[in-house]
Amino acid sequence: MSPTLIVLCATIVTAIGMEGVAWATHRYIMHGPLWVLHKSHHRPRKHVFELNDLFGVFFSAVSIILIAVGQSGSPALLGIGIGMAVYGLIYFLLHDILVHRRIPGLRLARLGPLKRVYQAHRLHHATRERDGAVSFGFVWSRSPGKLKQDLRRIRGG
Repeated sequence: MSPTLIVLCATIVTAIGMEGVAWATHRYIMHGPLWVLHKSHHRPRKHVFELNDLFGVFFSAVSIILIAVGQSGSPALLGIGIGMAVYGLIYFLLHDILVHRRIPGLRLARLGPLKRVYQAHRLHHATRERDGAVSFGFVWSRSPGKLKQDLRRIRGG
């Protein structure tokens, strides 16, 4: 297989697979032992940055390192690093711009499939606590109706 094809395949597989990594990290790490960082994201924002942004810094650093190492002769690592960066860009656009509107003046319309992403993440923020949240993915989620049912079940109602 040519190096270009390896990079392309690794990029696509990684960009898609990162949703699973993000879901598991969000569910079991952010809402688990590293809640001390992530809870800043479930509280009203007081500053431009929040402790939760350290997760983005971490994944960006891993992506940059993989791209740098990959350029030294490992097309698979290069593709993985690029795939992580692609997912990071999608995450930034959907999560930080669409849902939380963290850049004043920059807006994405919350219509069509983007409406589902928006609604699912807002339902995730229905709780400010570590436990009792639903919808841990960032790009894909269950339907808002099913997530509302999950919330009612979790809350005992």
